[in-house]
Amino acid sequence: MEERQVRVRFAPSPTGPLHIGGVRTALYNYLFARQHGGRLILRIEDTDSTRLVPGAEEYILESFMWLGIKFDEGVSIGGDYGPYRQSERRKIYRRYVDQLLEAGKAYIAFDTPEELDAKRAEIPNFQYDARTRGMMRNSLTMPAEEVKALIDDGVQYVVRFKVTPGEAVHIDDIIRGEVTIMSDVVDDKVLYKSADELPTYHLANIVDDHLMEITHVIRGEEWLPSSPLHVLLYRALGWEDTMPRFAHLPLLLKPEGKGKLSKRDGDRLGFPVFPLEWHDPKTGEVSSGYRENGYFPEAIINFLALLGWNPGIEQEVFSLEKLVGLFDLTKCSKSGARFDYQKCIWFNHEYMLNKSNEEVAEMFAPIVAGNGVDESMERITQVVAMMKDRVSFIKELWPLCSFFFIPPSEYDEKTVRKRWKEDSARVMGELAEVLESLDDFSIETQEREVKNWLEAKGYKMGDVMNAFRLALVGIGKGPGMFDISAFLGREETLRRLRRAIEVLG
Repeated sequence: MEERQVRVRFAPSPTGPLHIGGVRTALYNYLFARQHGGRLILRIEDTDSTRLVPGAEEYILESFMWLGIKFDEGVSIGGDYGPYRQSERRKIYRRYVDQLLEAGKAYIAFDTPEELDAKRAEIPNFQYDARTRGMMRNSLTMPAEEVKALIDDGVQYVVRFKVTPGEAVHIDDIIRGEVTIMSDVVDDKVLYKSADELPTYHLANIVDDHLMEITHVIRGEEWLPSSPLHVLLYRALGWEDTMPRFAHLPLLLKPEGKGKLSKRDGDRLGFPVFPLEWHDPKTGEVSSGYRENGYFPEAIINFLALLGWNPGIEQEVFSLEKLVGLFDLTKCSKSGARFDYQKCIWFNHEYMLNKSNEEVAEMFAPIVAGNGVDESMERITQVVAMMKDRVSFIKELWPLCSFFFIPPSEYDEKTVRKRWKEDSARVMGELAEVLESLDDFSIETQEREVKNWLEAKGYKMGDVMNAFRLALVGIGKGPGMFDISAFLGREETLRRLRRAIEVLG
C-alpha cells in the first residue's frame, strides 16, 4: 500500500488566550511535519458556541505569526480540505450523524438537564451508558412515533453514541506504546445537539481528521481519556483503515509542587503563561504575555522544544531548523515536564548574546528615544556591545546603561560612603588634569597615561578607579572605566568629574 503523506493538525478552540502548553503542542506538530516532509494544518474548533470569546481566534493567529510557526493550510491560509473552521462545516457533520443513527450506532435522547441532575443525585457516579440508558428518555426506550412527534414539535434533543460494553480498545501510541482501555469506561457521549445544529468536539474532531486525511494526532496527555471514544467512532463510521496514529504529549507541570501548570502559577511567581498579552473582553483583566515581557520568540521555541523531549546531547541552544533535524517523537517523555521559567530566562539571555550588536541596538533605540535622548545608532550600538552580556531582556538595558546618555543627577549614598575618601576630591582634580592633557582620548592612551600617573604618585589603582566610576556613573557599577570615559569623550568626562568634585567635596 502506498505510504500516505504525513498530515498533522493543531486544532485550538477560540475560548480564550492560547496557553503556552498549546504552543508546545503546535510546535511538536510543526517539527514532526517538517521532519517528514508533511503538512501542518490549522483548524479552529468552535462548535461549542456558548464558550466562544471575541478576539480569541485573532489572538491565536497573531501568536503563531510572532512565534514563527507557519502552517501549510487552514484558517486564514486556505487549502484543498476546507473550510477549516468547524462552525462552517455543519452540513458535513449532519451527514455522519445520520449515518450513525441509521446504522444503530447512535440514538436520540430527550433528557433535560434537570432530569440528568436528578439521576446523578439518585445514582452515585452516574454515567449515561449501557447500564443506565434504559432508564432514560431516548429513542431506545421510547416508541418511534413518540420520538418523531417530539422532533416534529421542535423539542430539543441530543444524539448520543451507543457504546458497546466489554470491548478492548487498543491505542497504538507513539510515545506510550500499546495502551488498552475497556469500552466500559466510555460513556454514551453526546455527538450532536439540535439546539445549535452543531456536533460536539468528539464527532467533529473525528470527521475532520478523516476528511482532512490526518495521519498523526499529536496532542496533550489530557486528551488520552477521549482516545478510546475516538477509536470506537472510527470503527463505527467504517474508517478504521485510515485511523491516524496517536501521540499523547506529557503534561507541563507547575514550577514547584504538584499538578499541571496554570495561570495562577504564573501570576504567583511572576512569569507569563500566554504567548501574547491578553485583554479579557468580559472581565477587562489583562494577562501578561511573553512578547510584551521582552522574550525573543526563538528563545520561547527553544525552551518549549526541550520540555518533554531531549535530543540526547549536551547542547541546548538550537535554531528552529536544527530542531527539525533533531526532533524524534518517540524520544518524548511519558512523565510530565516541569515548567522551569528561570530556564526560559536563561534561554533569552543566550539568544541576546547570539544576536548582533546592531540587531539589539535596533530594539534598544526606541527605549533610548523614549527617555528623551537623541542619540545616533552608531553610539547606541557601542553601548550595546559593552552591556548586552549583562542582561537577559532589552528592557533591562536602560537602567544599566542610562549613564552613558544622561549624566548622574545624584550619587548613590552607600557607594559614596564606601568609595569617596577624604582625599578623593583632590585626587580626582589631579586625574582631570591628566585626562585634559591628552591629545588622544582612546582607551589605550588613557589607560597608559593614567597608569603612569598612578605609579608616579603612588596612588592605589582601586581607590582611584572606584572614585572615578562614582563620578562618571553615580554608582559603583558598569563596564571598564576607560571604556566609559572613551565613549563619553574628553569634555563630558571632565564635566562629570568636576561636578562630582563640587557636589561630593
